[in-house]
Amino acid sequence: MKHKSWMQISIIYLRYLIGFAFIFASLVKIQGLRFTAESGAQNPINSSWHFFETLYESGIYWRFLGLAQFITGTLLVTQRFAKLGAILFLPIIVNVFVITISYDFRGTPIITGLMLISTLFLLYWDWDSLKILFNKKPTYSTKKRLEHDSIWIYLGLVFLIITVLSKFFIDNKNIFFSFLAMFLIGIAGLIIGYKKRKLYIE
Repeated sequence: MKHKSWMQISIIYLRYLIGFAFIFASLVKIQGLRFTAESGAQNPINSSWHFFETLYESGIYWRFLGLAQFITGTLLVTQRFAKLGAILFLPIIVNVFVITISYDFRGTPIITGLMLISTLFLLYWDWDSLKILFNKKPTYSTKKRLEHDSIWIYLGLVFLIITVLSKFFIDNKNIFFSFLAMFLIGIAGLIIGYKKRKLYIE
């Protein structure tokens, strides 16, 4: 199954999806900004808004969370270091998921739950090599795989650059065009990658 081109492409884009979800959310924290336009200090102490306000007011810790998310998301989208990214992603997304079910986040636990399941699947995908962490002998395939093609690394870097530039230099009113550009580039990369599948063993 791992040598099927369509499955490898699905894994690649899954890494992009959850990786950039973290990257996009991390930039707000790195900038030292709130998620919302208004303070949540006046909300009940057991509410999600008050919780986020407390994190925001911590200052250094708020930026640290953002930096951790940015590094983890970046590792995932580089593809080359995706295994390390998935390992680091797991404890973070577990923590986020537990937070969302502990407070009134409405439908957010569904999203974070899906991200947690996706992360577990990514770890399962790379289990053949990751099982060395549990003192088990790793197994490596000698077959060429589409997911190891360098095009995915370059595509991930392009996505990363557009995301960062959009967040820091483009206002929210025009950010739609950045997402549109990323979508079109992603489609172009998908087409190119699919055409290159013939170079790899199914």
